[in-house]
Amino acid sequence: MPQPVLTVFLIIAAIAIVVVLIAVIVIALRAQRRRKLAQTLEKRRDDEVQYAFIVNPSKPQAEARRLHIQRFCEAKGLNRIRFYDTQLDKDGRVCALEALGDGTVRTVASAVSGTGHALGIIPIGTGNLFARNMGVPVDDIDAALTVATSHGSRLVDMGRLTLLDHPKDDHGHAFLIIGFDAAMIDDTNPELKANISWLAYFVGGVKNLFAPKFRGTLTVTSADGSTHTIKNLDFRTVMAGNCGQIPMFSLMPAASYDDGLLDFEIIDTTGGILGWANLFGDVVHQTIIGKPEQNPLSTNSTIEQVQGVSAEITLEKPAKAQVDGDMLPETRHIRFSVDHRALIVRVPDASALEKTAQAAASNATSNFAEMTGTLEPIR
Repeated sequence: MPQPVLTVFLIIAAIAIVVVLIAVIVIALRAQRRRKLAQTLEKRRDDEVQYAFIVNPSKPQAEARRLHIQRFCEAKGLNRIRFYDTQLDKDGRVCALEALGDGTVRTVASAVSGTGHALGIIPIGTGNLFARNMGVPVDDIDAALTVATSHGSRLVDMGRLTLLDHPKDDHGHAFLIIGFDAAMIDDTNPELKANISWLAYFVGGVKNLFAPKFRGTLTVTSADGSTHTIKNLDFRTVMAGNCGQIPMFSLMPAASYDDGLLDFEIIDTTGGILGWANLFGDVVHQTIIGKPEQNPLSTNSTIEQVQGVSAEITLEKPAKAQVDGDMLPETRHIRFSVDHRALIVRVPDASALEKTAQAAASNATSNFAEMTGTLEPIR
């Protein structure tokens, strides 16, 4: 075999071996996490209350999940259950509520926030962002059901937004995005999304890489009541939320779901493809180090991150906006606020959430955050 061919063959073989080793390590780590979670869930005590399962019937697997839930509850002896198709019984008789999918989770969370009812999540959506950030298993429905129907809850913040040019619209949210990402989601093919999940968003993203930037004024109110205004702000995307983990990456490493603060991330790029490549490097950098910090090698992208108890953004022109994956009407004026620890959520592992909250608190430097906090368990 000629030397160049042999060299190429050895390189390919080495890459293949590395890929296989990485795959084996990932599979082993996932199996270990599953075993640890199973051991944790075995110790939980079932909660004998009435359950309302709010199901989004538009999801392809909704009916199969409904039957699975019925069988699970029968096996556990949970007989006081009801099913609702993306509707909510507000008469106060329901003690725990279970939701399916990011958009449905947001709708139900907004309704039960402040009522004392607990929210459980059985994820069947595309991103399942809130479930992931709460540590709820997204690929094991029985584990998610066990979490939802047994004792072990947390008080978390409820973010809210109002479209001031659509004043009747009030939305609870975990994650709101204005600009490029909203356009990306709006241009994502639903059939493609159903087939390849969140990877379909990349197709929508390519369509909007060279779209014009947005300009507006952002005013953030800090915990001490002081305000900071940025005028003539040019950006590709503005994000707001109280949790920042997405599949594989961390968009807002300092975001904590119970510190009474909303996190805002302002993203901009220049130089075409080079800027977007730099931005990807920024996200990878802060994911690796676990802190909201710009990649020192970036030259054509910026990620500005701030925190506050409320904020308003006014745009020069109407722009697309999305909340937890659902599109909102085009808007020029949005107000953000947060209800501190207003939502009770069933979670699998208290200690893991405490570590996450503590890490977020430590990453929020004095210049970045006005106050921080860690989770406290409730019964």
